[in-house]
Amino acid sequence: MNSPFVPTGAAKPTQSDADFLLAQQLLQQGQTARASALLQSTLMREPAHQPSLRLLAQLAMGARDMASAQQCLEKLAELEPSNLQHWLQLAMLHRAGGDAAKEERALFQVLCIDARDLMALLMRGDLFERQGRNHDAAKSFQAAVAVAPDAEKLPPPIRAMLVKAHRYCERYNQSYSDQVESLIANAASQFSGVELDRFRLSLDIMFGRKKRYESQPMNYFFPQLAPVEFFERRQFPWMEALEARTEQIREEFLAVLQGEQGFIPYLSYSEDQPLNQWVELNNSPQWSAFHLLKDGLPVAENASRCPATMAAMALAPQPDQPGRTPVGMFSLLKPRTRIPPHVGVSNARLVTHLPLIIPPNCGFRVGNTTRQWEPGRAWVFDDTIEHEAWNNSDLLRVVLIFDVWHPGLSEAERVMISAMSAAFNQFAQSGGGFDL
Repeated sequence: MNSPFVPTGAAKPTQSDADFLLAQQLLQQGQTARASALLQSTLMREPAHQPSLRLLAQLAMGARDMASAQQCLEKLAELEPSNLQHWLQLAMLHRAGGDAAKEERALFQVLCIDARDLMALLMRGDLFERQGRNHDAAKSFQAAVAVAPDAEKLPPPIRAMLVKAHRYCERYNQSYSDQVESLIANAASQFSGVELDRFRLSLDIMFGRKKRYESQPMNYFFPQLAPVEFFERRQFPWMEALEARTEQIREEFLAVLQGEQGFIPYLSYSEDQPLNQWVELNNSPQWSAFHLLKDGLPVAENASRCPATMAAMALAPQPDQPGRTPVGMFSLLKPRTRIPPHVGVSNARLVTHLPLIIPPNCGFRVGNTTRQWEPGRAWVFDDTIEHEAWNNSDLLRVVLIFDVWHPGLSEAERVMISAMSAAFNQFAQSGGGFDL
């Protein structure tokens, strides 16, 4: 058996180290019982001797003594909480023992350490499938498929698990597609086929029946909408009326700022999710928001404090996607803060900025175009094109942000997107599906 521990450095080996090496020699001689007894004796004297804990856990698992193996691994996880292998082995033990709750907690710990761990994602998908949590299983399997290397590089057992994940995702998407098509059939019946050509193509692309070639939203893509960075003002006849209310909107913001209530971090991802470029800004007050509209509904307490702002946003054609949009907020970027390059979730809606407080040395880039905010001067952009923002000043930057329908969508397409969103909610019961 390979030694999992070789003492290094100039420190004199302890009695526990010596007993551990003797236990290894006994194992090489086939004296498993004596080696196990010696390791147990070592741990009686020094309960935190990690080499002995690791080796005893291996022996216990080999002997199918799951209780002893669990005890050793729990102690190791306590001693080395950032070692995902301990948690992964615990998850496997709990799975073998039929304790789904403990298995799920152990896998959560693995993914808190490394949100891209392939084995944990595959195991969590399998756990959720066994529990009948189909939407959660699909999300976990989809994440596993996304991070997996070439199948040929994987050991056969993991390769087989990945093949199962692929097949599960295919079945899930087919079921999803069939039910959504059925649920939106009534809404579609009021339009001629040509009116829905682009909408139908959008479903084909979303469910993987066809390939997309245009902009890069994170989730829902609507085809044949030109990827425009900043749109012409003439496309938004309500914009001048919005700008005329800038002073009223700014006054309402200053009043809520003075109250110091209702502001939350712009980003708040769970710790078991991959953060990528958002590590520094996740749950950070450096980029915060005062939400007026969120997930398609007014935030009652906040909205009641800003009636002029609510009325101003209502001048624009707001997307109607229950549980998703419209959204509207005051966005605060504190001094010396940069929002890294990213893209939005859907090109079916665009994002409006009305600058309220803009110190020097602030900027905004969409694609290849960089602009400076001007207080009271609004613009509309496609946030599915890579964009970033920065505040290099020593003062606070504040912008009113809200979304609007893409002007390139017909009335029929808007109706169908709203119907599709409602169908997603009905199918998933708010537990799964595509974000829009």
